[in-house]
Amino acid sequence: MLAIIETGGKQYLVKSGDTIKVESLDIPVGQKFTFDKVLLTANDNGADLKIGAPYLTDVAVPATVAAQGRAKKILVVKYKRKVRYRRMRGHRQHFTSVTIE
Repeated sequence: MLAIIETGGKQYLVKSGDTIKVESLDIPVGQKFTFDKVLLTANDNGADLKIGAPYLTDVAVPATVAAQGRAKKILVVKYKRKVRYRRMRGHRQHFTSVTIE
């Protein structure tokens, strides 16, 4: 079963057994939940296609929280020439690893 779900302002193409990293969710590790914002569903071969406008009603994708974590650090650099202005900041984005059932 294929589905396109929306979470954290992003859309993900998922199928049963996939593990995806999504924006941080406030759900403990090991807990089951459902994605309610489903935009599209189809069989594995592409048949039985259902497209929402924008979401499908009465359709949910079950999932389990596999892990909570933080991504690799990125450096954000500001620099202005001639005035000796330099700023360097780091940022680590929080994420939730989710297994689709």
